Amino acid sequence: MSNTPPKIPFFGARKFAQEQLKEVQDLRAKLAEARHQLSRLGAFTLMELEEKAAAAREALASQEKRLTVEKEEAKMTLQLLLQRVEEVRRSIVETEDVALLQEAGIYRYHHPLSDAVAYRAELERIESQVKEMAKKDGGAVLASTTWTVDNSAAKGRAMVSDFSKLMLRAFNAEADTLVRGLKPYKVDAAVERLLKVAQTIERLGKTMSIRISEPFIKLRVQELRLTADFLQKQAEEKEAEREQRERLREERKAQQELEKERERLTKERQHFENALKALIAKGDDEAAARIREQLQDVDRALSDVDYREANIRAGYVYVISNIGSFGEAMVKIGMTRRLDPMDRIRELSDASVPFNFDVHALFFSKDAVGIETAMHTRLAAQRVNVINRRREFFHVSATVAKEHLLQLAGELLEFQDIPEALEYRQSIPRNTAPSSESAVLTSGAL
Repeated sequence: MSNTPPKIPFFGARKFAQEQLKEVQDLRAKLAEARHQLSRLGAFTLMELEEKAAAAREALASQEKRLTVEKEEAKMTLQLLLQRVEEVRRSIVETEDVALLQEAGIYRYHHPLSDAVAYRAELERIESQVKEMAKKDGGAVLASTTWTVDNSAAKGRAMVSDFSKLMLRAFNAEADTLVRGLKPYKVDAAVERLLKVAQTIERLGKTMSIRISEPFIKLRVQELRLTADFLQKQAEEKEAEREQRERLREERKAQQELEKERERLTKERQHFENALKALIAKGDDEAAARIREQLQDVDRALSDVDYREANIRAGYVYVISNIGSFGEAMVKIGMTRRLDPMDRIRELSDASVPFNFDVHALFFSKDAVGIETAMHTRLAAQRVNVINRRREFFHVSATVAKEHLLQLAGELLEFQDIPEALEYRQSIPRNTAPSSESAVLTSGAL
């Protein structure tokens, strides 16, 4: 066998060379691409790349650890905030409950004195104590006595004294503000705020041991509670005075009506007597008899006026309603000593209510006060305003009121079960008409 290479034709050799050249060009292109990639990586060696990767992994682990710690801290902070929100929410709910109860009239006095004058005198005594304790060395504020400034005890005492005055002034300013704007039903919230101010002052003055003394805090808290009692008692006395004035005004009107009626009847009686004398002188016995009957009617009317004036319990008991203002299941039960009881009903139907009151029952009784009181007692559980007894409204229907009246007053001459409510019933279509018209206009516009 011969070792000589095979002979390649000329054209075959050329093609072979071209293929070899193309392979070399491809290798050069790949090498250029590799160099380009290496240049993008900074031409790092494999070892350097591994070091970079290890450093990146370590930084990532450190970052994850830090984020984990921050997440745990955030979770703890959130829990603390949620706990604080819950505490505040409970505090707010309790405060609102107390406010609602006290606004409803269930106010508990801390110092049950007799009247507003007694509360005013006690307040003046407490205010005098506050002024005495607020003086220098009065015991209102406590502080460190060993504080030094530039190694000087005198300068330290001066600084502590200045800061103590400032803290005490801030506390008193807050207390005075609370006293001036106090509402009786907000006294507990005001006390809590004042105690928090004292705690804040103690925290801010911790380095110098500055704090408001417990006796002074208690004194100012006592002042707040006593002020609330005074305001509540003052409001109650004003309401009682207003009710008394209303009662006296009603009594004066009734008395004026009785006097006016007596004067009218007296003049009328005098006319009848003069006419009777003239008829007797003429000998007209038949006309004289008629005049005597009329004189008897006048005398009976005068006797009735005298009786009404002497007997303050006599008067008219009324049951009225206003379904346009209060609905069908509410009535007002009261009494009046007016000669014309409808005058009182018309007064109640003034501009303060949108519609006039309707009368269900209106009758005269020698003991109108007793019947009214008995009705109020029987319907006490249905009373609308349980605090102000002058508000004589009850959550009952006219039919229920009628049943009680029949038991107390006997047979009623007249009782209107269904109220007329004329203005209210006429107003119903008027109130609904505009909405219908507007709907038509709106649909037309569309």
